[in-house]
Amino acid sequence: MIIGLYTVLSHGNLVKKLIGLNLFQASVFLLYISFGKVVGGTAPIIEKGFEVYSNPLPHVLILTAIVVGVATTALGLALAVRIFNAYGTLEEDEAIAAEESDGAAAS
Repeated sequence: MIIGLYTVLSHGNLVKKLIGLNLFQASVFLLYISFGKVVGGTAPIIEKGFEVYSNPLPHVLILTAIVVGVATTALGLALAVRIFNAYGTLEEDEAIAAEESDGAAAS
């Protein structure tokens, strides 16, 4: 979790930020899935001989979060491509400087 957060905060490259965001997201998924596991529990399918079941709610929520995460990553990559086409760089500082110089030149 910390590696993903560090990657998002420390890198200026937009693709590296997306990779860090995905690492952070995957670690949060694993954390929530681990909350749903019950020691000695099985999948919540009623059968003879099983009395302890794992909680299925975290698994269902994480399945939804995975779908949202994939969509978010696709949107982020699409924005990175647009930024690269507009400014010729994926570095955050260089894109902001190019935007500011374009704004100063226009006024």
